[in-house]
Amino acid sequence: MLLDSTRPIGKTLNTLNGRPEISAGVLPQCQESTQQRWYVLRATYARELKVQDQMREQGLRTFIPMMVKKSSSPTSCTSSPTRSGISLVPAITGLVFAQATREALDAYIRSFGDARPVNYYWDRTTNRPLTVPDKAMEDFIAVASTMDPDLIYLTEISDKLREGQKVVVKEGPFKGVEGKVVRIRKSRRIMVEIPGMLAVASTYVGVGNIEII
Repeated sequence: MLLDSTRPIGKTLNTLNGRPEISAGVLPQCQESTQQRWYVLRATYARELKVQDQMREQGLRTFIPMMVKKSSSPTSCTSSPTRSGISLVPAITGLVFAQATREALDAYIRSFGDARPVNYYWDRTTNRPLTVPDKAMEDFIAVASTMDPDLIYLTEISDKLREGQKVVVKEGPFKGVEGKVVRIRKSRRIMVEIPGMLAVASTYVGVGNIEII
């Protein structure tokens, strides 16, 4: 699946009439515009935290994977300050997930005109903005929200990792999370993938805490 985060939104709004039949599993435009889904967005010039604040002011649910960064320099405008020398920064520059209707996000993006600070990631297979299934997104949030220094983000996922056994975590901080068992850095982890884009691998999970599904 190829992604395109630079494609202007204005060139694709209201242009689905007359296209070939929509692929299986893709919502018709009338349903897509009114149903809440998780969309993948790219904020320009590392403005993801500013975009998130604006969206939350409008009542939209958002998620940005964050990580702890130790630094002796002053906290930048793109990070969230914590105690001295420690800051929370986006784990992946420019990435914002937003749960909203297509209609609400279109209106938000169009409100900036040509100076928009955020764009959709596009799925070139369906010619639609990239969305994430609810379960995959909730599991990704459950793992990423721990902000453990030992979490691993993968922007390239090998076939070997994808061959891992699918399991559900029964106990511990990742209880209920579904993913694939992988071994990275000599540690058994649960990998949760955002299809077609990236994945996060949890910290160590004991074999007794997982169940094959």
